[in-house]
Amino acid sequence: MEKEFSLISGMEGQTVAELHVRLSGMGKVNAALSAAEMISEFRPDMVINTGVAGSFAQGIRQGDTVIADRCAYHDVWCGEGNAPGQVQGLPTFFPCDSDLVRKTSGILPDAHVGTIITGDQFYISREEDERQKRLFPDALAVDMESAAIAQTCFLKNIPFLSIRVISDIHDGHQAESYAGFWESMARKSFVSIKSILGAI
Repeated sequence: MEKEFSLISGMEGQTVAELHVRLSGMGKVNAALSAAEMISEFRPDMVINTGVAGSFAQGIRQGDTVIADRCAYHDVWCGEGNAPGQVQGLPTFFPCDSDLVRKTSGILPDAHVGTIITGDQFYISREEDERQKRLFPDALAVDMESAAIAQTCFLKNIPFLSIRVISDIHDGHQAESYAGFWESMARKSFVSIKSILGAI
C-alpha cells in the first residue's frame, strides 16, 4: 500500500547494504510480475513481502502481525489429480524460508506464525469464508499476493518471507474496519520491517 511504501522506500541504503523496494499493486498477477522483475534485475539474497491481510483464525485481531511459514492459493483448481489450491506440477504449499521465519519470529515475539492463503478477492460472504476454511482449516490469514510471490520465489530458488499486519476481521464489518486501518497501522508495519531488516 502507498502509505507503507513511502515509509519503507526511505530506508534504502540505511538498514542493509543494498535494499530495493517496489510497490506491486494488489492481486496475484501484479505481485508475481513485480517479484519476477526484481529477481531478474537484482538477483536478491531474499525477497520479503509486507502488506495487510484479513484475519482467518480465532484470536487474531486487527493490528496483529502474521508471519507466514507457508503460503497457498484458495482460488485455484486444476482438475482431477490435483489438490484444491494446487497449481498442476507444483506443491500445494509454497514454503517460506525457515531461517527467515525463525529470525523474524524472534524479533517479533508476539507475531502469529502459520499459513497464509491467497486469492484474487476481498471478502465476499460467510459462505465463501467457510469454503476457504474447509480447504485450509489451519490458515491464519488471507490476502491477495503472498502465495503468488512465494510461487515466484520457489520457481526462482530465492528465499522468501511474508509478513502481514491484520487489517480486518471477517465479522461482517470488514469493509468498514479496513477503510480506516492504514491511518493508524502503516507506521506499525514499517517499524516491524525496519527491525527485521536491521537484524537480518
